[in-house]
Amino acid sequence: MDLTAAMGRFFNEKGEITLVPQLTLAGLGELLYQADVAAGGGDRVVLRAWDFSESLEGTATEYTRTQVNTRIKAVAGRLQQVAGPGDRVAILAGNSPEYIFSFMGALYAGLIPVPLYDPNEPGHAEHLRAVFDDSKPSVVLTNSASARAVRAYFADRPGPERPRIIAVDALPDSLAEAWKNPAELAAAAGIEPPAAPVDLPAFLQYTSGSTRTPAGVQLTNRSILTNVLQIFRAAQLKTPLRLVAWIPLHHDMGIILAAFVTILGLQNEIMAPRDFIQRPGRWIRQLDRTEGEDGDVNVYTVVPNFALELAVRYGMPAEGESLDLSALDGIIVGSEPVTERSIESFIEAFTPYGLERSVLRPSYGLAEASLLVTTPQNPERPVISRFDRDALAEGRVEFVDRDAENGVTFISNGQVVEPQRLIVVDPETRTEVADGTIGELWTHGENAAAGYLDRPEDTAATFDNTLAGRLDEGGHAADAPDGGWMATGDLGAVVDGEVYITGRLKDLIVVAGRNHYPQDIEYTVGAATDQVNSDAVAAFSVPGEDVEELIVLAERADDADPAGDAAAVGAIRAAVSHTHGVAPTEVRVQDPGTIARSSSAKIARRVAAKRYLAERG
Repeated sequence: MDLTAAMGRFFNEKGEITLVPQLTLAGLGELLYQADVAAGGGDRVVLRAWDFSESLEGTATEYTRTQVNTRIKAVAGRLQQVAGPGDRVAILAGNSPEYIFSFMGALYAGLIPVPLYDPNEPGHAEHLRAVFDDSKPSVVLTNSASARAVRAYFADRPGPERPRIIAVDALPDSLAEAWKNPAELAAAAGIEPPAAPVDLPAFLQYTSGSTRTPAGVQLTNRSILTNVLQIFRAAQLKTPLRLVAWIPLHHDMGIILAAFVTILGLQNEIMAPRDFIQRPGRWIRQLDRTEGEDGDVNVYTVVPNFALELAVRYGMPAEGESLDLSALDGIIVGSEPVTERSIESFIEAFTPYGLERSVLRPSYGLAEASLLVTTPQNPERPVISRFDRDALAEGRVEFVDRDAENGVTFISNGQVVEPQRLIVVDPETRTEVADGTIGELWTHGENAAAGYLDRPEDTAATFDNTLAGRLDEGGHAADAPDGGWMATGDLGAVVDGEVYITGRLKDLIVVAGRNHYPQDIEYTVGAATDQVNSDAVAAFSVPGEDVEELIVLAERADDADPAGDAAAVGAIRAAVSHTHGVAPTEVRVQDPGTIARSSSAKIARRVAAKRYLAERG
């Protein structure tokens, strides 16, 4: 199957994306599957799942294109027996083939999947309960590995309130024959089909809860298909393609990419996040060059920033071990701020093994935009710049030399994935600002979600913003509508065609009228002493008597003696005061694992601030 031609059919001569009203994710998946089988691709291995529970080297379970389709339809057939069209179906399991079969099976059944995680994951019980109370799924899909924990989680609920629990790996393949196209079922029941299925909800992606109570982002078939097409063209993906992934499948990036390669019949190699954390070399080895029927396979992977550091520390090949990274065409780095140290150390470590610098692609996205907003699209990448700290405090970007004492490093997140639009606005006046000025990022495009489940006010505030004014020259809103803009809540600037993210609008620390970015302070804290874990620092402000007060929390390094905490606090105070011109009101060095994190492992500054204020009384 010519994938480029298959994707190109959805673009018109102007480069605009055109989707027919009847198109759905499941419909596209089945259409491409049937075409693939007709071309003889049914026996091609497309999914390889790694299990390291019994062997350090791991064992792989492989599924062909036809086997994957059969498992998806088996899940769909069972769901159509126990649930009705439009019902919500929660997925509670770890990374596994069953997770992908569950998600796609719910889509094939005409139901709405809600990607979640194994209840055994520590620290997220409150988030999970909030999501269940909000989404009210009638069915839970899991697998044998997680079934006991899932049943235990619901044991304290009255019988009528417990959802039906199905372990999908226990379903026989024969159930695939029971699956019916949802449109056929509706017609048989005398139900008038919707005029535009492409605009129906496809699935619910819950926010991590790092900045607020979890909200269900309603992603439609149109929004996801649009973003997938945007990604395919902007990232200039090369085929044949193999995706290597260990990021959680309950994360928007994890599940949309898994659905993307499953629908298109591309190779997908998965493992659990814990298997990467325990031995980062497992991920690195899977990036090795392989040859397929059509020649060398182009390798892509998607990771958060910390993965690069772990790979350098613990994932280097042993002496004499072969590794060829020359087929690696893209490492999409996202989910958390990308640091220069991580980028440069990774490049230095793996260049001798064939790694090209340009494969590192720091990118930016959010669930409300389906997935991706920007990614590097120019040959020169990644772009690393230094900005003047005083200028940043005044809301503008001013380049300085790399060795400037007052410089702050920022990594470009590339360019917007078109035909999506991106502008920077003054969040107070809601007018477009010039390049080089820091403001809130707004986007416009059919990849935007339909809104938040049962939250009309939040939906309007995020997805239905009106641009109050645009620039006469040099702006990015030309020919774009005034209304329908999505406010991302993220601060950034566009400079020389590069998009830089400077922080979250609600996380911005303002002390004595000066702006401070928490990640900038957190970097200073991590570099001030070896007593703390540089990846586990939270800086935030709380109300004071006269001005906002800066609070710094830092987790003690795993091998550090608590007796060194007092000296570390002094070093942190001195470094923050000297570098940022603001004295922390309090610095705490805490035990490892005590700082609040979101379900996607990001530092949850607002949750940390809330807990801090509760403790302080």
